[in-house]
Amino acid sequence: MEQSVSLISVALVLYFAQIMSTKLLGDSVQIKEINETIKQVAPTDVSILITGESGSGKEVVANSIFRNSKRADKPFVIVNCGAIPEGIIESELFGHQKGAFTGAIEERKGYFEMADNGTIFLDEIGEMPVSTQVKFLRVLETGEFMRVGGSKTISVDVRIIAATNKDLAEEVLQKNFREDLYYRLRSINIYIPPLRERRADIRLLFFTFIENYSRQNNIEFHGIEDDAMDYIINYSWPGNARELKNFCESILVLIPGRMITIEDVKKQLKPDLANSLMHFPVPFSVSREQKEKDFLFRALVELKSDIIDIKESLAGRDNVLRTNGGANHFMITEEDMGRFSMDDIEKEVILYVLEKHGWNVERTAAHLKQTSRNIYKKMKKYGISRENRWRS
Repeated sequence: MEQSVSLISVALVLYFAQIMSTKLLGDSVQIKEINETIKQVAPTDVSILITGESGSGKEVVANSIFRNSKRADKPFVIVNCGAIPEGIIESELFGHQKGAFTGAIEERKGYFEMADNGTIFLDEIGEMPVSTQVKFLRVLETGEFMRVGGSKTISVDVRIIAATNKDLAEEVLQKNFREDLYYRLRSINIYIPPLRERRADIRLLFFTFIENYSRQNNIEFHGIEDDAMDYIINYSWPGNARELKNFCESILVLIPGRMITIEDVKKQLKPDLANSLMHFPVPFSVSREQKEKDFLFRALVELKSDIIDIKESLAGRDNVLRTNGGANHFMITEEDMGRFSMDDIEKEVILYVLEKHGWNVERTAAHLKQTSRNIYKKMKKYGISRENRWRS
């Protein structure tokens, strides 16, 4: 009889998950070290910088620090810096006075005032505009700021936790992030490795997500075959723990009433060339431009597979894809790569994905794993707009 993961082993895993409910879940050495660091820093008021790939658990760590801090009964304000348009981010963070700008019809508190005596978690801190970083640095150092349009200094007592999936040291070199803020912020840096580098955690996370979703939705879990579990453990998980959680929820809904097999898993997880290339290591010795060019080439690989998939639907529809002798001809081929600058390639990729998603910037940003604000910046940089997208 084929071996399967027994419900007893599931119960044991969930028992240990229950014990660790106030920590970042994981059996790996890396996660144990992170939890030990959380235990040490949580009771203090020191600022924390959490780094790691998207979906790796940065918000979970921030929540764990907050829950174990002396401010656990005070406000916990979560701010996604990448989701706030550049023109209003200072107003959102620091508040504004009535009449400070068009539309400021009343006085408004910002997130820092809302978090007074508590904790503020600034996610995607690498997306904060440089002009706003100056004001933020002052809050970090003195706890003081002024509202937009105001002249009165406001003092707050706020514990700051920040997170980013960017390399802030590289952002400093490119003048996108202030050096003084970077060194002030990174006094304690908690780095969360991607899931593919801590496979010992995958089984625990899988059964935790399965149990939670089963209980919340009254769905019975009938177990999973060993080879299916092995496939899950050895999958690359480019979306990290977030992708694993979504997978667990999907497979419970799609495979009701029976044990999960490897065929079921393979239908949901289809690793392809693009995913594999995305996780090749990039040597530190190469230039930033070369690293970005390599990344964009990997994006082109994915885009070319998209073109194959939608080839017939695009045929004869000139308004969907820019053409140069054919409805499904992509403007930059693999052979052309050496003749184009990184900017040429980046512009081409952004144009293609914008058109693929009907010029929806949010969906384009999600496809390219960028923030909407960054896509808008690139569109402005390259003069990209719906009106001037055609070229000969």
